[in-house]
Amino acid sequence: MTRSMHRLLAIILFAVALAGCATSPTGRSQLKMFSPQKMAAMGDQSYAQLKQKTPIDHNAADNRFVECVAHAITAVPGVEQAADGSWHVTVFKSKQINAFALPGGNIGVYSGLLPVTKNGAQLAAVIGHEVGHVLAGHPNERMSEQYATQGGLSVLSAFLGGGSSGGGQAIMSALGVGAQVGILLPFSRAQESEADLIGLELMARAGFDPRQSVQLWKNMTAASNGQQPNPFLSTHPSNNNRIQALEAHMNKAMQLYQQAPRHPSCPHP
Repeated sequence: MTRSMHRLLAIILFAVALAGCATSPTGRSQLKMFSPQKMAAMGDQSYAQLKQKTPIDHNAADNRFVECVAHAITAVPGVEQAADGSWHVTVFKSKQINAFALPGGNIGVYSGLLPVTKNGAQLAAVIGHEVGHVLAGHPNERMSEQYATQGGLSVLSAFLGGGSSGGGQAIMSALGVGAQVGILLPFSRAQESEADLIGLELMARAGFDPRQSVQLWKNMTAASNGQQPNPFLSTHPSNNNRIQALEAHMNKAMQLYQQAPRHPSCPHP
């Protein structure tokens, strides 16, 4: 690619970035191009679709456990502001070891996660992490990054004559890979690390022992049989890196835990 093409793509991305600059709770620069109302509407729509397509876990013990932990996390001062009214919690019947939170105040936990989270504090680490994504505006940031990157590549494709020539197509293909590895994945890893730390603080302020977050990731490692993707090509930090980062912030988290007004008891099913 010529120097002028590099310059053009840089100008495009810089112009889009100026249109939506923001700062995350940890001081990291963000690109956020969508309004909170728009994000909440999209979150509500996605949540409704998931509930239509995914079986619901109606086990009473599972639901009591998840709701106990989720309500304690969302009761932390400041968390309610991220919900469009109040937080909604659904336990999905699935073997997935996963959970999520969506803008608008929507939390989903897959039943496959429950055997890996051995107690309420470990589930709190997961839910706190997912709620942390919403509090930090990561869904908005992810959509904005994707939109900006695809927009920049589209304009450059037009500049190259639509990518119709063999050389133009090869350049566009290389740009797509370069954008994915060089832009989108690093931002996603940064978001995951940020959500870990926000979640650590949330669980501690909610009265859950933050030291259990470290044990959670040890459980995750065991559940994956030690197989983890290459950190450079993964959207998530490695479990070992996550544990090191959590341990580095544990002193502050323990202080918040000791100051918490209550310590919830959420029996594991």
